[in-house]
Order: sequence, then C-alpha cells, then structure tokens
Amino acid sequence: MPSVSVWFRSRAADGQDRGSAAIEAVIVTVPMLMLLCLALAAGRLAVADGKIEAAAQDAAREASIARDPGQARAAAYQAARESLDDQGLRCAGTSVAVDVSGLAVPVGQVGTVRATVRCTVSLGDLLLPAPGSKTLTASFTSTVDRYRQRG
Repeated sequence: MPSVSVWFRSRAADGQDRGSAAIEAVIVTVPMLMLLCLALAAGRLAVADGKIEAAAQDAAREASIARDPGQARAAAYQAARESLDDQGLRCAGTSVAVDVSGLAVPVGQVGTVRATVRCTVSLGDLLLPAPGSKTLTASFTSTVDRYRQRG
C-alpha cells in the first residue's frame, strides 16, 4: 500500500489538484477577515467606553460645583458634550442625565451629584457581517462641597 505522501504527489503530478490552493486561500481568508473585523469592533468599543467614562466624570464634576439644579444640568450637559468632542468620539445618539438632589441638602451636610452619559457608537463602517451600533453607558458620582453656599 502506498504511503500518503506518495498518493498526494501522484495526484499533483496527474494535475487533479488544480485550483485547490485558491480554494484553500478563500476558506482561510474569509474567517480571518471576520476575526479581524470583530477585533476592530471590540477595540473601538473599549476605547469608546473609556471616553464615555471620562465624559461622565467631567459632567458630574461640573454639576457638583454649580449653585442651583438648573445651572448644574446645563453645565453637566455642556461638559459631557465638550469632553466627547475633544476626545473625537462621534455618537449617533447622546443623552446626559443628572441627579442633582445633592444640591438640595443643607449647607454643612454632604451631598452628591450623579451624572450618567449614554452614547450610541456606530459600527456600520466596519466590515462586519451584521453592522449596527452599540449603546454604552457610564455613570459617575461627585461630592458637593459641604460648606459652599447653594442656590
């Protein structure tokens, strides 16, 4: 009985293996491209998550130094938008929610302000089989100065 290597060599010599290299390349290339696209999507989401965390921190800090709830909400929204713009993150949809109940506590007591930033990151420009988007959310709580006068 001939060995396996002799059988493969004899098939190649007969010309029966034509085109098999191209088929093998296609079979290997398509999954590799899909894996590369998934890695790019995971990387984009990880970077975007860090940027959204930073925007939530900026928003909470700006809200915590405001004098009244209306000013705090406006300052938080503005800070979150500027932070996302400065970091180059383009969100398909952005929302900023601010809990300013900490500004209502009496002077001398500790209050907190919480900002939540929600951003929809588009994945449509990647070559994924099912392009779409992912909504990422980050929250941060900042302490209001207990001895500062509030409005």
